[in-house]
Amino acid sequence: MVDLIVSRVPLAKEAVERPLLEDRVAVLRAATASRPWLGVVVTDEQLIADIAAGYDVVVMGADKWAQVVDPAFYGGSHRARDAALARLPLVAVAPRPPYEVPDSVVALDVSHEASSTGVRDGRTDWMAPEAADFDRRTGAWSNPERYDVWLQAPTRT
Repeated sequence: MVDLIVSRVPLAKEAVERPLLEDRVAVLRAATASRPWLGVVVTDEQLIADIAAGYDVVVMGADKWAQVVDPAFYGGSHRARDAALARLPLVAVAPRPPYEVPDSVVALDVSHEASSTGVRDGRTDWMAPEAADFDRRTGAWSNPERYDVWLQAPTRT
């Protein structure tokens, strides 16, 4: 089983308000409905060490790994950062140029880079079909202005 974990308020993305959490989770639940090996978990946790507690492996992009090892996210404390890193399960990291995948983690071999930034820049082909369908109907990722109009509709479909 693989869980897609969504933080209610993602670390260093506190200002991200669109798409709404409820819509992101609904899209993930739609995507997992036909994939019994995939689940969705919503959490209040922000630090990867806290989010990954109890799991065997945590998977992330190299950009997130750079954040995980940055003491700034632990109040500037190297000691707090090191304690959090010690709690992590096996770490698997996908390349995300310009960030490097360090030798201390499992490097994932992925066929292409995919990112939410790329999707917002028009790469909707990187999206799961369920997410691409929601975006076509609402503009949730690709057209925030259209998404805001959709949010105001009396019946959202």
